[in-house]
Order: sequence, then C-alpha cells, then structure tokens
Amino acid sequence: MGAQPHNRPTLGILFVLGGVLAISVNDMLIKELSGAYPLHQIVFLRSAIGLAFTLLLVQMEGGWRILKTRQPILHTLRGLLIVTANMSYFAALAALPLADATALFFAAPLFITVLSIPILGERVGAMRMTAVIVGFLGVVIMQRHWADDANLQASRLVLLLPVFAALMYAFNQLMTRKLGFESKASALAFYSHGAFIVVSVIFYLVAGDGRFAQGVDNPSLQFLLRAWVWPGAADWWGLIGMGVNAAIIGYCLSQAYRLADAATVAPFEYIGLPLAVFWGWAIFAELPVWEVWAGIALILSSGLFVFWRERGKSRILARAPVKRRS
Repeated sequence: MGAQPHNRPTLGILFVLGGVLAISVNDMLIKELSGAYPLHQIVFLRSAIGLAFTLLLVQMEGGWRILKTRQPILHTLRGLLIVTANMSYFAALAALPLADATALFFAAPLFITVLSIPILGERVGAMRMTAVIVGFLGVVIMQRHWADDANLQASRLVLLLPVFAALMYAFNQLMTRKLGFESKASALAFYSHGAFIVVSVIFYLVAGDGRFAQGVDNPSLQFLLRAWVWPGAADWWGLIGMGVNAAIIGYCLSQAYRLADAATVAPFEYIGLPLAVFWGWAIFAELPVWEVWAGIALILSSGLFVFWRERGKSRILARAPVKRRS
C-alpha cells in the first residue's frame, strides 16, 4: 500500500504563509540586483546557499536516506519545470514592475484547473469554468493589447514571460502532491536546488563570459545573458539573504502541500499580491496602473472562487498558484 496524504491544515497554512512571505522578499531582492548581475549567477549563488541550509533540514528529517527515491524521473521533471518557471518569471522582473509580474504569475491556478481536464480526467463545472474565464480576462487586460508598444513598460514578449512561468508552475504542481506522499519536504527542496545549480552552471559554461549579451538592449535578455562578475561587498548580504530565503521557500511550500489539501492552503498564497504591491511601492516607488489593478481584482476573485469550489469538493491533488518557487 502506498503512503497516504497528511491532513494537518493549520500547520499547512502556517507553512504556506511563511513561504509566501519569503517569496515576496526573494522577488524584491532579485529585482534589486537584476541591473548588476546575470540571472544565472544569482540563481547559482542563491541555490548553493539554500542547498547548504537545506542539507541541515535533511539531517533533521531523517538523514541522507530520505534523499533516496523510487521516482527519479518525476523528480527530474519537477526540477526542470521549477527552473523554467522561476527563470522565466525572474527574467520578467528585470523589466516589469513587481506587482505586474506577480499578478500575471497568479494565472497559475487557472491553468491548473484547465489542465486537470486532459491530464487528470477531471470534470470542471460551469461555475468554475466561468471563474477561470474571468481570471484569464484579467490576464488579457493586463497585457494591454490596445496600447502602442511605445506606451508599454516592457515588450509584449516580456509581458508574456510571467504567464509562461505560471503555465510551467501549473504543470509542476500537478505532480508535487504525488511526490509528497513518499518524499520529505527537505528532500523535495534538495532536488529543486540541485536542478537550479545544474542549469545555472550550464548557462555559465555557455554564456558566462557575456558574449551573447553584446548589443542586446532588452533588459530581460540582458539579465539572462550578461557576464558573471564578483559581487560587491554590500551585495553579498542580499545574495546570502536570497539563499536563506531559497531554503525557507523550498521547505515551507513543499511542507505545506504535504501536510494539507491544496484547496485548503493554496488560497493563502494570494497574500503575495498585496506584498508585491507593498514592496514595489516601498522599494521601487512603483504603483500599478489601472489595468493592473483591474487584472489583480479579476485574477484574485476568480482564483479564490476556484479554490473555494475545490475545497467544497474535497480535492486531494495539489493545485497551487505560486511562486514559484523554490
């Protein structure tokens, strides 16, 4: 008989709140450093530091034996999906206001609901599907298709990056709950950090000298392709903070969706939206334009309605919006 899912909703909610707070700080720090360092260098340093802290948690949860798995392919696929989602989202942060990128990323639960039909064979009723359509309407409004390119804060491709990240994250979350039945939270976080390190090293070997960034004006591509540089003394604190946050995020979110049904804990991830608005205002002097406020309202209301319906139906498989992010 396979391992059974846990059911400790209060603890799951506390873990997801801690994870989302760490995510909001992480995003703020990455945006702050995006003008000076390449994305793959930031990802490597934060994941290496996060991995060191995660190994301490591995020892606390049972030692090296908990890293053994009978599902290496699923863990590899999950790691690649997390890396793709995060790096797409982080690249968007270099060019978009924090609140805009965060709100667009919260299309993830809408994608999860739609993908559950072909992948899981689930039936989605008219009320939930209507809520999903309303949420995607918010995404369309935030894309501002009627605006001239000169009046947009970033290129149309950059505006699509958080949406693509949300789609990749949705695929990832469809398998996290299943893996969580047999894997400890620290083990799941360990595999995620390992995937980030491997991909960032490959980026360094291919583009670490910055040769592909020459003549590139797009800030997202610059962030992705610029050369590695030795961090300044003041920036080490931000990089170490991101590493600690990476460990907190990976552990808290994995633990939250191991301990409780996603329909119970996932709505609490939406605290990330007001936190993104706060950091954007406090650190970068950014406030959303009316299209973003409208999109936030539609995505927030539709996402919460979808999870409310899911909770009523007592779903077991994970369906979570965020960040993403570990």
